[in-house]
Amino acid sequence: MTRAPVWQLSRTFRSSAGAVRWERLGPEDAEPVVLLHGTPFSSYVWQEIAPALARRYQVFVWDMPGYGASEKHHGQDVSLAAQGEVFTELLAHWQLSRPSVVAHDFGGAVSLRAHLLHGVPYRRLALVDPVALAPWGSPFFRLVGEHGPVFAQLPPALHLGLVREYVRSASHRGLREDAAEELVRPWSGETGQAAFYRQIAQADQRYTDEIQHKYAGIGIPVTVCWGAEDTWIPVAKAHELAAAIPGARLELIPGAGHLVPLDAPVPLLSVLLDFLTAPA
Repeated sequence: MTRAPVWQLSRTFRSSAGAVRWERLGPEDAEPVVLLHGTPFSSYVWQEIAPALARRYQVFVWDMPGYGASEKHHGQDVSLAAQGEVFTELLAHWQLSRPSVVAHDFGGAVSLRAHLLHGVPYRRLALVDPVALAPWGSPFFRLVGEHGPVFAQLPPALHLGLVREYVRSASHRGLREDAAEELVRPWSGETGQAAFYRQIAQADQRYTDEIQHKYAGIGIPVTVCWGAEDTWIPVAKAHELAAAIPGARLELIPGAGHLVPLDAPVPLLSVLLDFLTAPA
């Protein structure tokens, strides 16, 4: 018997890059907060943070095209450029004119592109271990990007073993078995395996190079949160990014690796609530 997913998104939006699965939590008349995931993850990374925020806010979570429960298909554009456009479309679909945004990893670049290139206004922006500054991409990430067609031909068991270890390496404290499996599951099967290597092949630093010089012009409240034990993106980048954005706060989360939302959900939630409720 196949085990039912523990994190489910019940709604669908037909975006320019494919069907996007999404969900809304919390009171519909509350202030909106949108959560963005990174790569190679899904909205599941917010499975502890989202319900807690939903006690006070209207919370939106979504899986980017090519990720999680959203559509995956051959030839799909899942680049940062495409994701920024999809996020812009999605906010218009939700009729959110000025939400607060919390973005992790790759989602950080997506939120920054939507704001800086597409003119999407936010109330506040929290960047959690974001992909935002050059250079980025681990040696493993670059290796797979350069030899995607070879890796895509791995036997399924070897592919899943590789993905499982890669995902686990993002955590400092060690992922629970159920959490690791939920993050790996979307990359299983023929469609999932092809999608995993497709998103790495399309990860191009030029998409952050296009916006990095614009960070000095960000005029909304920003907080930069970073796992103090992040081995994927060095903590030095946290200081560099906070210095590049006028007035940005920097919050280091002790004992957390790159996967801060799962490594340290309570400390991260505390930082986010302080930020979301602080005077503008």
